[in-house]
Amino acid sequence: MALRWGRGGDVTLVIGTDEAGYGPNLGPLVVAATAWQLAAAPEAVESVLAAAVAQACPLRMWGDSKAIYRGGAGLAPLERGVLVATSLAGVSEPTNWASLVSALGITLADPPPEGETLQAIRVPRHEHTPGCAALAAGIHGHLEARGVRLTALRCRVVQPAEFNAQLDRGLNKSDILSAVTLDLAAGLADKAGDEPIVIWCDRHGGRRRYAAQVSRAFGGALVSPLEETPTQSRYAIGSRRWIEFSVGGESRTPVAVASMAAKYVRELSMLAFNSFWAGRQANLAATAGYPVDASRWRGEAQAAVNREGLGWDTIWRRA
Repeated sequence: MALRWGRGGDVTLVIGTDEAGYGPNLGPLVVAATAWQLAAAPEAVESVLAAAVAQACPLRMWGDSKAIYRGGAGLAPLERGVLVATSLAGVSEPTNWASLVSALGITLADPPPEGETLQAIRVPRHEHTPGCAALAAGIHGHLEARGVRLTALRCRVVQPAEFNAQLDRGLNKSDILSAVTLDLAAGLADKAGDEPIVIWCDRHGGRRRYAAQVSRAFGGALVSPLEETPTQSRYAIGSRRWIEFSVGGESRTPVAVASMAAKYVRELSMLAFNSFWAGRQANLAATAGYPVDASRWRGEAQAAVNREGLGWDTIWRRA
């Protein structure tokens, strides 16, 4: 049901996007988006949302995934924030990888070599006390009272084979990230009614200009640049939609939750990746897939990859 709260019946859809795995050579690039309905005019959504989340979540539930998740500290804080968010969006708590795929609307192209291992990954990885659904119920009441509702989470997983195929079609790394991100955002926007839409994205690498990419994703819409600086790029899409790409965008909750969802899916994917290859090469140390250690891993895993009869384009992202 659409919200009809606020001054003069103002309702705005806010979409936040972010990625995990942009830098690594191994494992997927994961992009996520969240959609929130706010009983507020577009110019007020940032302050309304910040106040509502501060009241609803006195403990740090959501934030930049790089701050919430530390490799040695385990997945529990990251997982809790993501599963609370799926509950807030009205989805039952996932019980395995397949139900997580459903909860996050993950679209999968050709599976990676570790696809069967990924299907067997246990979700959730931790027991959360209190449970994520119970936490979500309390948060929901506070958000609803302030005119805020989380309506959707979506993820897109780009495995190395698909990523490399896009490079072969002439796109660069930043192009691929922008295309996937904007397609996710446009898909969520297309499901909206006639309310205005505000889209917040974290900056895509060093890219400063996005007008052409935004217009393509939004069906050739007229896109007017409002600001293009080293820290922020803002555009109007027609007369009732706005999109912004900002350095440090994870300070806004819709982007932060997207950041966490992308990181969670990426970490589960790497867990499956390392498990699969450890079973095929003795003493092969796990990797997070970032360039220096990825090169070490590639040298150590060469014999196993050869035995599997796989080309490196199915495993290694070229840029």
